Amino acid sequence: MAESLDGRVALVTGAARGIGRAIALELARRGAQVVAGVRQAADAPELAAALGALGPGHLALACDVRRYDEVVAAVAAARAQFGRLDILVNNAGVVTPVSRIAEADPALWAENITVNLVGALHACQAALPALLAQSGVIVNISSGAASRPLEGWSAYCAGKAGLAMLTRSLQLEYGPAGLRAYGLRPGVVDTAMQTIIRASGMNPVSQLRREDLADTAGPARVAAWLCAQAPADLAGGEVDIHDPRIRQQAGLEAS
Repeated sequence: MAESLDGRVALVTGAARGIGRAIALELARRGAQVVAGVRQAADAPELAAALGALGPGHLALACDVRRYDEVVAAVAAARAQFGRLDILVNNAGVVTPVSRIAEADPALWAENITVNLVGALHACQAALPALLAQSGVIVNISSGAASRPLEGWSAYCAGKAGLAMLTRSLQLEYGPAGLRAYGLRPGVVDTAMQTIIRASGMNPVSQLRREDLADTAGPARVAAWLCAQAPADLAGGEVDIHDPRIRQQAGLEAS
């Protein structure tokens, strides 16, 4: 039986589509009040309607993680609407530029780090006071690229490696105050990002067939399990969706 998140309030960044959308909907399905941040305001109404179909009170709003003021506003909206914030899911991310280092556009490379790493820092800084008041949970959407270099992905790998260290730092600094932070490695999932990767033709990931990619439901269920259970033994670490123990505990496989 799926663990309930009744009474919890969650902020999910990058929630317009893909893994972020799946996580936002799964948290709402389990009873959480969800504030779903989207990069483009035009994506908010449809997502709000999808969340609303699962219950009243959810919010979808513009939250470009590159802009600290927008993240602060999203946290403020959560506290104004619900009086608290228990969960932060840092999902917003980009894979571009996909190119070898010598050919990479420095501005796009820096933009990747801004979204994937600095954006997560923005959300953590904005949310930490509210999260600490509730002994809350942070789930950073990580990747195997955090520890394995892939041709053409230097920016993405560097950003995700930095995010893994941010997760460890969060746990070191705020774990004693009750915070639990996790990096979730979702595997290779069928999202718009994979369309960009396949088009690049660079490194083995681009050669994977779409039918061999995982569905977004799996990462969403593991993220919800982490938020509900906040397992102490995994705090500060990278949680791999392919780990049989994780899959069993999160309900992806029969015990």
